[in-house]
Amino acid sequence: MPNDLNCWKCGASLAALSLPLRRLDECPQCRAELHVCKLCVDYEPKLAKHCREPTAEEVRDKERANFCDHFKPRAGAWKPADRAAIDSARAELERLFGGK
Repeated sequence: MPNDLNCWKCGASLAALSLPLRRLDECPQCRAELHVCKLCVDYEPKLAKHCREPTAEEVRDKERANFCDHFKPRAGAWKPADRAAIDSARAELERLFGGK
């Protein structure tokens, strides 16, 4: 499983890290903290507390290291930016408000 893990923030491979991830582990590329909600299998932004685990205490900052005992890293946590949508939105803004 460690070979499938990528940083939730930049997408860098986490294959060199051993599991379980420690609370203070960081991404070797961008230094983002890794024991975070956004890298957990139970993270679900559509839910009220953003967590599928009903007994987990609420964590306010989903991008900072926490002490959650339910943390399990998930593959596929990183989603690359949709460049086409970003470029389209930027073009529309420039059309509405003028160029640079």
